[in-house]
This record gives sequence, structure tokens and C-alpha cells, in this order.
Amino acid sequence: MENQFGSRCNWSRHWLVVYTRPRWEKKVDKLLKLQDIKSYCPLRRVTNQWADRKKVVDLPLFSGYVFVWVNEREEYKVRQTLGVLNFIYYMGKPAVIRDCVIEKIEELISKEIACEIIDVQQINLGDRIRIKHGIFYNQEGTVIKVQGKHVLMLLDHLNCAIVSAIPISDVMLNTAI
Repeated sequence: MENQFGSRCNWSRHWLVVYTRPRWEKKVDKLLKLQDIKSYCPLRRVTNQWADRKKVVDLPLFSGYVFVWVNEREEYKVRQTLGVLNFIYYMGKPAVIRDCVIEKIEELISKEIACEIIDVQQINLGDRIRIKHGIFYNQEGTVIKVQGKHVLMLLDHLNCAIVSAIPISDVMLNTAI
């Protein structure tokens, strides 16, 4: 089938990935579904603990991303959805995700297999980092070694020098100067 400009339209649907505003994944998923656009925001169950309470929350498995099942015509509706920044591109076209990949993610989520997606950060020797979770929450230190998914860091604000192995997922680069 050709459109009014003589180019061929693709009416078949594919899984594509959209990049969302920070912490808008679940909102974007809901807004897309309200427009009758099939979308998928895989969620993982996490227990957050504070000093006085615990709370179980569902967080997106992929921070900043939502999958959509659309054809070329529907891509425009997706782009216009509040919270959607853009499609993820590969070689100049929206990146297509194979159906089997989405099925594997759904299977992983349905079986409640413990998993985490760790943001790829460049954490190097000498970097100043801050701990996001755990017993040393909000403490700062200096990276002295990177070991796989852990960093050895020197905690120097506790009036003593403590070296501790902390999971990379529990630290962030300290941007304060």
C-alpha cells in the first residue's frame, strides 16, 4: 500500500523502545494504554526500608525506557505522548526489539527471579562516590579498587579510615565539588 506521497507504508507492528522523562516510565505506560497503544513497562518488586518503616514498591526494570508495539503510523501518536522523549535509534531508524526478547523479559518477571539492571557508570580509581543504600547510607568515600560489581572504597568521613566492598548498584558518583 502506498501513501499520498508515493512511498510505501509499513502497517506491520514491531516492538520499539521509547526513552522517557526520568521516573516517568509507569506514567508513560499508562498514557499509552489510554490511547489504545500496546506498551510494556516491566516492573520489579523492591522493598525500601527507612528507619521507621518498610514499603514494597514496583520499580521499572529498565530505568527511562518503555517498550511499545506499534506500526509506522502509530509512531507519531507515541512521540506526542506526554513524557516520551524519543525512540531509541539504531543505524538511523527506531531500534526494533525481537518478540522473543520481550517474551524472555516477561518470563523473567512472571517467575519473580531476582534480577537487577545496573546502570553502566564509569567509576574509576580515585573517584568520589556516595552510598545510596545500606548501613553506610549517604556516606562519601574514595574508590580504591573496582572488583566486578563491587567497589572497594575508603570511607573517610567517619573519623576513621574504613575500607568496605560496596555493590556498584548502591553507589553514585559524587558530583558535589
